[in-house]
Amino acid sequence: MLNSENELFEVDESALQAIIAAERKECALAVAVRLVAIALRINLLDLNGAEAAELLRQEAECYQRASWELH
Repeated sequence: MLNSENELFEVDESALQAIIAAERKECALAVAVRLVAIALRINLLDLNGAEAAELLRQEAECYQRASWELH
C-alpha cells in the first residue's frame, strides 16, 4: 500500500535562487564557448555565408534536441 501522506518541508529560497543562478551562468558559458568554437571553425575553413549559415543551423538543431531531452 502506498503512503498517501504529503510531508511539507522548509525551503531555503535564497539558496535555491543561488543554485538556479549558478546553473544559468554555467549554461551561458557553455553556449559562449561553443559559439567561439563555431566562429573559429568558420574562419579556419574560410567558409562562405551559406556554409556558415549551415553550420549554425546544425548547431541550433543540437540545442533543440538537447532541449527536447530535458522535457
